[in-house]
Amino acid sequence: MSVYTPGQVAEETGFSLDTLRYYERIGLLEPIGRNAAGQRRFTQEDIGWLGMIRCLRDTGMPIAEMLRFAELTRQGEHTIRDRIALLEAHDRRVEAQVANLREKQTAIRNKIGYYRGVVGTGRGLS
Repeated sequence: MSVYTPGQVAEETGFSLDTLRYYERIGLLEPIGRNAAGQRRFTQEDIGWLGMIRCLRDTGMPIAEMLRFAELTRQGEHTIRDRIALLEAHDRRVEAQVANLREKQTAIRNKIGYYRGVVGTGRGLS
């Protein structure tokens, strides 16, 4: 079984060492194993879980919901329907954010088109 140092995990996941410690302290990560010297050693499973946490965090899921998801996951397969519901609700919020960004992108592109028209005709340039 491969094990990874906190520094390796920070580099792999993009989370800072402080964030990794915080996530462990609040229970978002299960307690991390330690070697004989007491140093934290992460597993590939820990890194995979952090990948999911990264995805949820980057898409705006609040920590309280991430904690709920972690709790449900640890409770076992009988919570899968609840996990689906939690993720579907988050997906709807992400979809709304994407739609909002698309609207704003359209406005930006319209403004770019307007300015290209101004430059192309020489109007308004001095």
